[in-house]
Amino acid sequence: MLLPPILFGGLALLFLLGMNRDNPDELPSALVGRQAPAVQVSQFSDMQMVTDADLRSGEMKLVNFWASWCGPCRVEHPNLMALQAEGIEIIGVNYKDPATNAVRFLAELGDPYAKGGADTTGRMALNWGVYGVPETYLIDGDGNVVERIAGPVTQREIEERLRPAMDSLQKQ
Repeated sequence: MLLPPILFGGLALLFLLGMNRDNPDELPSALVGRQAPAVQVSQFSDMQMVTDADLRSGEMKLVNFWASWCGPCRVEHPNLMALQAEGIEIIGVNYKDPATNAVRFLAELGDPYAKGGADTTGRMALNWGVYGVPETYLIDGDGNVVERIAGPVTQREIEERLRPAMDSLQKQ
């Protein structure tokens, strides 16, 4: 006789917890707290190519997977430009995109990337657990993944997740 109310209460609690998550559509990343996977990019335009050593340079940085065909990438671009203007190093990984389209995209909107490369096969994105562009990772100076933002880097994501994580890295 007590079993149905207990089951109902448990199910209601589960639904309540699920509805109060920050982003219920975002899958958790297995990389947070671990070393960033290997960099596997090819040359992109005249951009300086990123290497594994760049991720472990002693300075925090963002790794942003993007493409010219991606609408949300266009939405986040002004925020990336603003972060770059603040002095935050951003690594750009162009994902499965014709180089001419990607170059035109950056010429039109500006280039926030200090270094980067092209992931024409999607191998690097697969190893990083990217399931759709844009996707951005905050990397600490030792090359560890601190935070992952699936979807565009919006003002809300910057203020609620990125800035607090960057501030905690700067205090260390």
